[in-house]
Amino acid sequence: VQLQASGGGLVQPGGSLGLPCAASGSFIAIHRMAWYRRTPLKRREMVASIEHDGMTNYADSVRGRFAISRDNAKNTMYLEMNNLKPEDTGVYYCNADLRTASWNNVWGQGTLVTVSS
Repeated sequence: VQLQASGGGLVQPGGSLGLPCAASGSFIAIHRMAWYRRTPLKRREMVASIEHDGMTNYADSVRGRFAISRDNAKNTMYLEMNNLKPEDTGVYYCNADLRTASWNNVWGQGTLVTVSS
């Protein structure tokens, strides 16, 4: 069971970027999915999360600029990031609670997002 994140890159301030994350392997269900990030100034922080029923939660710093969504049929999650700021620069990680014989909290590899002119 693994999570595959992609979509990072370099973007100018005010620009947009999307981060997809896909779950693969053998599992029964995916519960909560989330994006975290580690920035140069902060420890790892939760950016956005989404429950299986679609309920979302956002960090105050990104609310109104980022949007998280998921496709339960395709076992994927997507983070749309708009009006990006230099302080959004960091390594972004997808995370999910996947059920196999038990519940497992799984991390994807990080993807680097750099916001700079």
